[in-house]
Amino acid sequence: MSRSARLLTVVLGCFALLASLPGGTPPGNERHPGSSRTPASAAYTVELAGDSSGGQWSGHQRVTFTQVSVDPLREVFLRLWGNAPGGCSAPAVTVTDLVGGTADGLRVGCTALRIALPEPLGPGERHTIGFDFTVRAPELADSAGRFGRHGAYSHFGNALPVLAVRDGAGWHLDPFTGTGESFYTLAADFTVVLDHPSALQVPATGSATDTPGTAGRTVTTVTAREVRDFAWSAGPFDTVSDVSAGGVTIKVHSGAGIAAADARAMLAAAGSGLDTHARAFGAYPYTELDVVVDNDLWFSGMEYPGFVLNRVKTSALIHEIAHQWWYGVVGDDQYRRPWLDESFAEYATELALGRDGSGCWRAVEWSTPRERITNGMAYWDEHPDRYEDVVYGYGACALHDLRRRIGADAMTRLLRGYVRTHRYGVSTTSAFKAAARAATAEDLTRFWADHRIDG
Repeated sequence: MSRSARLLTVVLGCFALLASLPGGTPPGNERHPGSSRTPASAAYTVELAGDSSGGQWSGHQRVTFTQVSVDPLREVFLRLWGNAPGGCSAPAVTVTDLVGGTADGLRVGCTALRIALPEPLGPGERHTIGFDFTVRAPELADSAGRFGRHGAYSHFGNALPVLAVRDGAGWHLDPFTGTGESFYTLAADFTVVLDHPSALQVPATGSATDTPGTAGRTVTTVTAREVRDFAWSAGPFDTVSDVSAGGVTIKVHSGAGIAAADARAMLAAAGSGLDTHARAFGAYPYTELDVVVDNDLWFSGMEYPGFVLNRVKTSALIHEIAHQWWYGVVGDDQYRRPWLDESFAEYATELALGRDGSGCWRAVEWSTPRERITNGMAYWDEHPDRYEDVVYGYGACALHDLRRRIGADAMTRLLRGYVRTHRYGVSTTSAFKAAARAATAEDLTRFWADHRIDG
């Protein structure tokens, strides 16, 4: 998410309260000796039909996955992030008629559904679960959000049920945060069929083809490969498109009140930003990028694989596009280590805008000894007024300082190589430190300590 226009403190407090409601504590904190992240290699097949407004969708979802850990897999969890705003009292996502497992109750504020598998899965075994579900975008009166309906437009970010991750620390069932992001998923394939009124467009993650449906309706089939989530919007958008210098199709879908000149400016910025980041970090991995522009969003921008929600603000768009590498290609646990995508995306944005961070560390002022660039969202939810300054500002500055310490050419090789070796994988602070250590003869021990980068 871009570094500006975040929720008011009172709203942040409401989300923190939701996370603390009964059922908000993740079950089971046992460690698993096997460190392989599982379930992996997931393939999601989704068929949904939207109502006349595009604000509610119902249908069926099937998920096939591989068990890759040495430890038996006896259960999986679906994250139902769409339930975070309303909690258990007003769930926006409902799952019924489960096959391939047994539903064992909602937990973590109704954002996690445990599914007991028929029998334990060993390494390399694949399994499929299927279920019917309905997702309803909550009505948002004052402003639009990443998940919700405002006016004639609905956005479905983090609305599709996705598999939680189990690794050496156990199941990652962290609560929702309104301060930043809670999301941690592995790269997967999605095939999503959206049956909708023909008067509505449905820009989404991936590449789409349209076919005629029943009278007055269109069937849009969207495919996306090696992505960490699937998001879409629905509404009467105006669309302009172009092809970037790197051959990527870029589409800008504008909501009501967006001037044609602003849409064109966002299209140009998207193409420029995409090509600039590709030169820095390697080729953009997808064939299409969809940008939904909505000036009623309460935030400046929000990233999803191949899909961005944004206000008319080009600097925020450059940041969200940087997330296509730092979160999209190189994944991370956004709840426990948000710096691994936000600091890197902000650093990339500053470079793309011609800012080299000269002297930035002189402005750093730590508020407490506990404050660290590498702190997780549990800490930042307690100190929301410091989140942007530290994770975005100080984090990007630390990367500028690292570039000055090891040299610009070495930093370029480091980041391009890191993207290549972690492509569709998961980054950790220790892995990045190891890569940096290998990129220079400099001893960086004091550097990490001075910049409060732990791990």
